[in-house]
Amino acid sequence: MSALGPVVDVHAHVIVPEVEAAVTGHPGLESQRALERVRHGTESMAVSGRMVAERMAQLTDVDRRLADMDTAGVDVQVISPSPSQYHYWTDPDLARVVFRAAHRGVAAVVAEEPARFAGLGLLPLHHPALAVAALEDALETGLAGVELSSHALQPGASENTVELSDPRLEPLWARAAETQAVLFLHPFGCTLDARLDRFYLANTVGQPVENAVALSHLIFSGVLDRHPGLRILAAHGGGYLPTYLGRSDHAWQVRPEARGCAHPPSSYLRRLWFDSLVHAPEALRALVAAAGADRVLLGSDYPFDMGVPDPLDRLAACGLPAADEHAVRTANAEHLRLLPTPVTTPR
Repeated sequence: MSALGPVVDVHAHVIVPEVEAAVTGHPGLESQRALERVRHGTESMAVSGRMVAERMAQLTDVDRRLADMDTAGVDVQVISPSPSQYHYWTDPDLARVVFRAAHRGVAAVVAEEPARFAGLGLLPLHHPALAVAALEDALETGLAGVELSSHALQPGASENTVELSDPRLEPLWARAAETQAVLFLHPFGCTLDARLDRFYLANTVGQPVENAVALSHLIFSGVLDRHPGLRILAAHGGGYLPTYLGRSDHAWQVRPEARGCAHPPSSYLRRLWFDSLVHAPEALRALVAAAGADRVLLGSDYPFDMGVPDPLDRLAACGLPAADEHAVRTANAEHLRLLPTPVTTPR
């Protein structure tokens, strides 16, 4: 560990076997997989299946994970469940089983090496009435917050979605701000559906789109005005949003229906945090310029193929001032309370 403090990777995933056991055999699971086949196409689904199988040890074995962290120069990982474990098709009872299993599974991994890991739980976004209970359960289990997608289809009503502007989520935002919990925004699935079913566009284009849409819902609806203490950390550098907010600012100026927020949309970048997973040095420099070095944290998306095995090297390649680089690799994670803390024994 550097004398300057630990290098913290805030975007790293695990697969919790207990979650998979809880949902196996349910008809809704096959419906979810059918939707994924529509969205990704058969070729990408096959490639992804092989990729996940090849990386299962990295997703489940702590010793392998620690060895990879050491190779990358990462001292601490903030681990969250694979987004494939959201299971936003579940009914309320099964959703409770899923988030409780996820929280205890992540906490068990953290407990294996508590000086090297912090953890995030899952939020059942498709059941807003359960959101606060899920957050409380994660915090009581010793986790730093919860992970959520950009939207959720309503069970049994595919024409409806739960967006982050949904008024039913107001109690969640209030409680998250009060507890200073981190809400890790990580999309899973893009509603452009079959338009992106070739060339892996569902991920390369779909994920940045979903980040931009979800963050725009938070901004334009006034959620960030009403809950200024929220700690929202967006994966993938916030997608297309941070460096293309001039158009949103213009809409805010000229369109009355775009005035749901008190200030120009670009000003809200200073109320959000972003990981560094934008793949190119010039893109990371642009993100830092747009949001500020105190709003960007190191992220790798370990161990998936759309992640990077060398997040620290990529940060160094940007040539940021030393103080800014330290903020990204250490200080901002410390500010968000994402450094390891003792966790409750899972039960």
